Amino acid sequence: MSSDEEAPKTTTPAAKPAMSRFLKRQGDSSSDESSSEEESEMSDEDEDEERETAKPRVGRFLQGASSDEESDEDVKRVVKSAKDKRLEEMEATGKVMDNALKINDWVAISTEFDKLVRMVQRQQNVSEPVPPFFIRTLANLEGSLNAAVAKDKESKKKMNASNARALTAMKQKVKKISKEYEQELKRFQEDPEAFEREYQATVAPEAAPAPAKAKKAKKADEEDDEEFTTVGKGGKGIQFTPENIFKNLQVVQENRGKKNTDRMEQIRILEKLLEVSVTPYQRIRVLLALIAARFDYNSSVATHMPIDLWIAAQKEVDQLIATVVQEPGYSIQEITEDYDELLERSPATEKDGVVRIRGSVISFVDRLDDEFTKSLQNIDPHGTEYVDRLKDEKVLYCTICRAQALYEKTKQVDPLARVIMRRLEHIYSKPDAVVHALETTVAASDIKPSVVLSSDGQTSSLIHSLCVHLYKSGNSLLRTRAMLCHIYHYALHNDFHTARDMLLMSHLQESIHNADVATQILYNRTVVQLGLSAFRCGLIKEAQATLQDIFATQRVKELLAQGVHQQRYQVLTPEQEKAERQRQLPFHMHINTELLEAAFLVSSMLVEIPLLASIDSEEQRRKVISKPFRRLLDFADRQVFTGPPESTRDHIMQASKALQNGEWEKCRDLIQSIKIWSLMPECAAVKEMLAKRIQEEGLRTYLFTYAPHYSTLSLQLLARTFSLPLRTVTSLVSKMIWTEELAASLDQSAGVVVFNRIDVSRTQQLALTLAEKVNALVEQNEKALDQKLGVSSTWNERADGGKGDKRGEQTAERNRRGDRNRGGVRGGARGGRGARFAQGLGSQMAGNTQRNR
Repeated sequence: MSSDEEAPKTTTPAAKPAMSRFLKRQGDSSSDESSSEEESEMSDEDEDEERETAKPRVGRFLQGASSDEESDEDVKRVVKSAKDKRLEEMEATGKVMDNALKINDWVAISTEFDKLVRMVQRQQNVSEPVPPFFIRTLANLEGSLNAAVAKDKESKKKMNASNARALTAMKQKVKKISKEYEQELKRFQEDPEAFEREYQATVAPEAAPAPAKAKKAKKADEEDDEEFTTVGKGGKGIQFTPENIFKNLQVVQENRGKKNTDRMEQIRILEKLLEVSVTPYQRIRVLLALIAARFDYNSSVATHMPIDLWIAAQKEVDQLIATVVQEPGYSIQEITEDYDELLERSPATEKDGVVRIRGSVISFVDRLDDEFTKSLQNIDPHGTEYVDRLKDEKVLYCTICRAQALYEKTKQVDPLARVIMRRLEHIYSKPDAVVHALETTVAASDIKPSVVLSSDGQTSSLIHSLCVHLYKSGNSLLRTRAMLCHIYHYALHNDFHTARDMLLMSHLQESIHNADVATQILYNRTVVQLGLSAFRCGLIKEAQATLQDIFATQRVKELLAQGVHQQRYQVLTPEQEKAERQRQLPFHMHINTELLEAAFLVSSMLVEIPLLASIDSEEQRRKVISKPFRRLLDFADRQVFTGPPESTRDHIMQASKALQNGEWEKCRDLIQSIKIWSLMPECAAVKEMLAKRIQEEGLRTYLFTYAPHYSTLSLQLLARTFSLPLRTVTSLVSKMIWTEELAASLDQSAGVVVFNRIDVSRTQQLALTLAEKVNALVEQNEKALDQKLGVSSTWNERADGGKGDKRGEQTAERNRRGDRNRGGVRGGARGGRGARFAQGLGSQMAGNTQRNR
């Protein structure tokens, strides 16, 4: 065909679109399609119908000018649809799995199975049915897995750790996939041939109609072939090969953080790069980028990371730690020398034989822990989703312990202290059963830290070992938090005296106001747990003095980070409210505030009611120990009608009135009927302790109230009235006489108490009042002097402890002067030799804490 005939045809309107559609400029990549081919295609369309019917496919397959060349090309090139290519790829994957099954290589089987599942998922995305080959492979895998597990149990020589882990992972994967394809598996197992015929019948109608035009079919095939090609910046396809890993990594890292970057696509690219990585250096580099990309997916601070991404990131952190532990020639450090990121590195090319890679495992562990806490903050704690999410704490704790083992091996001090602190924060407040469950997962791991739960199962030794390591750390904040966690654990296990001594010797109450908010919250939780510990141990005065400070603020939930407090004349800005909500503790770490209030009010009742009975003058009545309790008691006294008790406060207020009236049995029944005690450990022992304390304080209240009306009183009568042993009654009365609370003497031969009446004149009473006021003035001056001199030079720094010792001596001296001058008719209702120790301790703790706030 001549070019003269071609020229006028190209100028026609019908030929212009075709010319512009297939026109290729010089230098294009597809050199096979030349201009002569385009001309021949256009000329074939303009031929007569006879020639078109004789050679319908000349225009499509024509590569040159002759028909011989066309036939050669047909022989050389076989055109396959995308569907056939996918099926062939799946069958090739199945053959690799069969070969791996023969040599019992479950690592390769697991990798190929993941690949096969992704292929089937792609096929379903294009609305194609599941091929029988996949269902048959799934059914065969179940039998092979059962046989492999049975063989491994019977054989003396066990398979290696990586193969065993891959076998266990395959069991979980096959079980999960089998649930998704449960109906197809059932139909296949009933009749495999019918299942295959049904698949062929479904596929046949789709393959029957041929394309109407050759050009459209060619275009559709090209689109199918390129359906899953990943396209990078500028429209260029990304090749996933080991040689191009570092270039692709650089492209991904350059796009990180840019606007309009598809973060999910970045994660998919890094996952494919991880699949094709060969050397440990490549895997470490890709894992560092992949984990960071998963954390970048959720850029909002208010919301938590998606759970599926969190689980994937946790597994990849485990994989990263395992790779570094197994390859001692590679080390991940935050500060390294500059190196070329596009070149492969190995221990053989380094000077000292160690490849140092820039990265931080501890930052990944911190972010995992923070995202886990944030997810618990945002999930409804009363639903099943919260419980399901809480189960992930086992794998997170195992990851933290593996990171600890890594840093112990590499001897990096600062990251090791941080990861031990993370581990300690997960177990310090938990019961022993939960700690044992967490430590069981660590014992089953292939990478274990040096500090694990001892064989006797004592959690206290584990906590002690972790805290001792942190005490040696150079970070003062970690030392402080470790001390508070240690004290909390002792208090949780009812070792009150050890916990109290540690808190007093640490002098934290003097400098805690300089700490960050999270540490102050931990301090408040520790003090509250210390008060509950004293209450469970029966140390009522210590419990009341310890819990007094936090209840005096009327902001218990806010101070414990268990709720946002709304004050009457204060409105929080949105930023302040958001910050408050972000520092809230997860629900499973909350301390029950109703139980806490019950313990505080009962302790205050047992301290305040005998004190009220011992006071004669109105001026002394105004001096209270517990203002919250006294306020509730005054409100209850003003009530005209009192109905049956409903809340915990109602029970305690009515019990207080009964105790004032000497009805100790009614008081005991009301206190023991409070339902909240069931939430306290050792509930029966606590109720029994409270009944005994109510009997003793009822006796003291009776003696204070009715002493002016008696000259002598039989000890036997007191023992019968309050159902106490005679020895206990004698001990209580002797103690009251010794502490000058009771102006009486004990006649043991007659078994009676002889009361001594002391009439105080008006002058003597005024002198006592003046002495108390002078003592209060001296105390205020000394407190002002302490505040002026300052508490300590810097946060958590003390030169030699001398200043604290001197301050303690001054406080003790003030308490002694106060006990001597305080009192009234009976020589001091709140002071005395025997009661000074507990109240001096409580006032010292309360005074220091309140002064520093």
